[in-house]
Amino acid sequence: MRRMSPLVVLPTYQEAENIREVLKRIREAAPAASVLVVDDGSPDGTADIAEEVAADLGRIEVLRRSEKAGLGPAYRAGFAWGLERGHDVLLEMDADLQHDPAVLPQLIAAVDEGGADLAIGSRYVPGGAVPGWPLSRQLISRWGNRYIGVMLRMPVRDATAGFRAYRAEVLRTIGLDRVQADGYGFQIEMAYQVARSGGSIVEIPITFRDRERGESKMSPDIVVEAFGLVTRWGIRDRVARFRRSGR
Repeated sequence: MRRMSPLVVLPTYQEAENIREVLKRIREAAPAASVLVVDDGSPDGTADIAEEVAADLGRIEVLRRSEKAGLGPAYRAGFAWGLERGHDVLLEMDADLQHDPAVLPQLIAAVDEGGADLAIGSRYVPGGAVPGWPLSRQLISRWGNRYIGVMLRMPVRDATAGFRAYRAEVLRTIGLDRVQADGYGFQIEMAYQVARSGGSIVEIPITFRDRERGESKMSPDIVVEAFGLVTRWGIRDRVARFRRSGR
């Protein structure tokens, strides 16, 4: 059996405080994986630090982009880079250490050995946790994901999660050029497209911790965009089903 070739795609912007540690922990957790840092022109030298670490650890590449363009474009660029080079498992995670690199082997195994097309590191399946979150934040996140599941008829409990592994074939099937959303919307749209294509999705419990260093890139605009898209897709699908049933 051919060994799979995983690639961890790590988008960065202003992560100079975290990038060295996260790359070392990725290498320790998944020594067989390659890493691609996709840096959106960080003025704090994130890309330079990543290249220093790459020289020491090996199998780390840095894709420099000229300006901050958003999470979705960074992942699309990173996944396309990996597909062109023959990687058959494409992983995504944050560079702020909210995602524990120690979970990477489980995500890879879910695709490699378990046969999943998409494995999601989930906060909301049994065993998942969000320590330190106030109840209000938990309720907003959980009910937001429930709304996504109902509107899109998608049995995924954590559709906004950004710690994932994709089988290369499913990325080719859905077509990265057809996925246009950013931020939360990108994560939701990717899971939605995998489900629509008939791909299998599994969720693996993770503990999601708040970042200790640096600043969050999340903004209200990203959340509004995501849930506006979900509503639009859900209505579109219902109209399409209604029209088919009326024929």
